[in-house]
Amino acid sequence: MESRIRSGLSVFRRSCGPRGRLRRAVAAVACLTLTTGACGLVGGSDDGPAAVSGTITWWDTSNEVESPHFEKLVAEFEKKHPTIDVEYVNVPFDQAQRKYLDAVESGEDVPDVLRADVGWTAGFMAEGHLADLTGTPALDGDASDFLPNVTDSVTYEDGGVYGVPQVTDTLALLYNRRILAEAGVTRPPSTWKELKETALRIKERTGVDGIVLNPDPFFALPFLYGEESDLVDVGARKITVADSASVRGVSTAADLVSSGAAPKPPEQDAYGAMQNAFKNGEAAMMINGPWSTADLFASEEFEDRGNLGIATVPAGSTGTAGSPLGGHNLVVSAESDDLEAAYLFVRHMTSAKQQERTALALGLLPTRTAAYTAKVLSDPVRDSFYRALTKAVARPSLPEGGDLLGAFQPHYTAVLRGEKTPRKGLTDTAEEWQDELLPGYRIAS
Repeated sequence: MESRIRSGLSVFRRSCGPRGRLRRAVAAVACLTLTTGACGLVGGSDDGPAAVSGTITWWDTSNEVESPHFEKLVAEFEKKHPTIDVEYVNVPFDQAQRKYLDAVESGEDVPDVLRADVGWTAGFMAEGHLADLTGTPALDGDASDFLPNVTDSVTYEDGGVYGVPQVTDTLALLYNRRILAEAGVTRPPSTWKELKETALRIKERTGVDGIVLNPDPFFALPFLYGEESDLVDVGARKITVADSASVRGVSTAADLVSSGAAPKPPEQDAYGAMQNAFKNGEAAMMINGPWSTADLFASEEFEDRGNLGIATVPAGSTGTAGSPLGGHNLVVSAESDDLEAAYLFVRHMTSAKQQERTALALGLLPTRTAAYTAKVLSDPVRDSFYRALTKAVARPSLPEGGDLLGAFQPHYTAVLRGEKTPRKGLTDTAEEWQDELLPGYRIAS
């Protein structure tokens, strides 16, 4: 991660100079925060509770375990700003992107603020749906630093800043220490090959599944990164999801199912099936993120928090291990009638103080370094995921990014269920992307 930090800092510092392509965008978010005041952040100040009034709607995409915490933060904001009313709406994550686009298209019930996945933000920016937050109170507040790789998803080539990172995340290998010990396994596997051997050993000795997989394409990325491949090469305008390295990576995932190391995932609610199997002690390992831990600790199997082990994702045949960088940004609708109120709300919800509280309450990872306090990192789970971020790979930032995974979903599901070969599933994906999403890209073989 150190090399990524140095690279990120050099890019942000260059953007502060006269030739910086993103100087207005990144100067707003990064030059102050990442270079400790080198450029300065232009933004409004909090003029007091009575200075701004209005009514805003916030679409929160957090799950049922997380949402009560965010509702509490909303109530605190309304108490601090009694002339601002916030209508809180919890929208299921898997429906939110489509629902937001439908609302924008119809011009009805568009939320003022949305908790947007990092993969959606570039597309919303490109279509002009989001307000530019440069120089607004949304980017003001405390002087805490942002992690260097989280600002990529909110900056755009026109020089604007179109969101504020609220939480970041990545995937890791979660394992049940009790089950591994019963199978005589003393440490978590560090390669996919070793994981398969370990999972089969667990199945043979304990009767429970060694690992459960989620056919969501986001969870396929560690298999691609382990072969030093990716979905696309934006610079070369190539679709790489079906190249030989990607086929090797997805073949590794498919082999876990066909060998019996993992059960065949269901066609519907595969994430829920994976989560439930793991938290009920019916599976020894899974690949998942920090958002899953609050639910795990509410189960009998992980009532003893020490039973949960967390390690970086295994490496592929190249010796490389990589996990996708995820997270959520708070974005403001360009059509909001109460922009000033929305700016103050975003600042409140993304401050270092609130990010620390969210980390302590839910185990989610902050985007500001100041929120990684001793109290946050004293918890082994949060510290483990923070370390897992060292293997995190930023996803390609392009407007079609969110749609790419949606189109990949049925093909990857078919591969893991044994209904398509890895090559067939990936080739079908690449051709669909080229036809419908990336017509100017060529398919790499």
